[in-house]
Amino acid sequence: MELSVIQSKIYEIRGVRVMLDFDLAEMYGVETKVLNQAVKRNTERFPEDFMFRLTVDEWSLMRSQIVTASNQRKRNINVTPFTFSEHGVTMLASVLRSEKAIKISIQIVRAFIAMRTYLITQSSLSAEIKELWHRVKALEEEGEESLKAINDLNEDNQKEFDDIYLALSELAARQKQINQSGNAPRRVIGFVKPKE
Repeated sequence: MELSVIQSKIYEIRGVRVMLDFDLAEMYGVETKVLNQAVKRNTERFPEDFMFRLTVDEWSLMRSQIVTASNQRKRNINVTPFTFSEHGVTMLASVLRSEKAIKISIQIVRAFIAMRTYLITQSSLSAEIKELWHRVKALEEEGEESLKAINDLNEDNQKEFDDIYLALSELAARQKQINQSGNAPRRVIGFVKPKE
């Protein structure tokens, strides 16, 4: 049986990844009733973290969401299915005592492991992506601060240049005014011939 088929029958209920009794019975090639009878004869092997029964509300919700559950027409809807964790599935192989159950249990455990590995990998990738996002955000903020500083510097420089141009304009205007009014004698430039 392919891992993807098995993984499609693993659900998360109450924060635990589990498989339903009728899906397991189908994989093991037995009736759901036979599987559950074997479990009931060996209840000491199935503590609550290995197996638990769904509540009516949980079962109702699952039936409305998954096609597999809706195919269980023979099942009394008031009798909810058992769910088995990874450890419960392993214990089922020892209870059913068939070669097929052992082989299928090994494949199911591998499917659980593959899912766990995938989730761990995704989690670490998510952490790396989050770290990269924070770094990019920090670089953007630094870039914005640098641009603001440059703009501030440009504004300061522009103000200083404006002040210099204004001062030069005023000086040029004064010089022109002095030259036009003749208030100041013009200084001769070049060789001056002495007066005789």
